[in-house]
Amino acid sequence: MERIDTYLPDYDFVERHACEVAASPEAVIAVAADYRPESDPFFRRMIALREAPMRGLRQILGRRDPAPAAFGLQNFLLLEQAAGGLVYGLVGRFWRADYGLVTLADGSAYRAYREPGVPKLALAFSAEPLGPGRTRLSTETRVFCPDRGAWLRFAPYWYAIRPVSGLIRSRILASIKRQSERRDSA
Repeated sequence: MERIDTYLPDYDFVERHACEVAASPEAVIAVAADYRPESDPFFRRMIALREAPMRGLRQILGRRDPAPAAFGLQNFLLLEQAAGGLVYGLVGRFWRADYGLVTLADGSAYRAYREPGVPKLALAFSAEPLGPGRTRLSTETRVFCPDRGAWLRFAPYWYAIRPVSGLIRSRILASIKRQSERRDSA
C-alpha cells in the first residue's frame, strides 16, 4: 500500500485484512469512499460500549453541554483519494475516554505532526486489479507512537481493542464487497 507510506511510513502497530471482490477496482474504491461504519449495528454497539465510561462520567459530573457525537469516520481526516485507494488519518490519545483527538487541517499538517505523547493513526483501503472484473481489496491500519511514553500508554489499549477492531475491519470489507459486487453487476 504505497499511499499509506506517504503519510505514515514508520509505525509501531499494524493490522491488515483483505478479500477478493468480483468487481472493478474503480467500483470497489467508490463503494469504500461512500462506506460509513456507523451503518453497521455491530460497530455502533462496540463504539457505545467503548464510550460508556465517557458518557457515564458526563452524567456523574452533571454536564449539561451537548455530548460529543459517537465516534465514526467523521472523526478521520481524508488524506488522499485516488483511483486505487483511500487514506484516512487520525491523531489523538486514543486510550483516553474522549479519545484525545487532535484536529488537523490537511495531509501536510498530518505528516508534519510530531507532538510528544500523541500517536498518529493511518487507515488505508487499496484496490488492486487481479484480472477482468476481479479486485483484491485490502485495508491496513498503522499507528505510530512518537515516544516511549505514548507507546506505553497505547500498547495496552491496542491489545484490548484489536480483536474487536479486527472484526469491524472484516465486516467493513464484507460490506464493501457485497455492495461493490451488486453495483458492478447492475
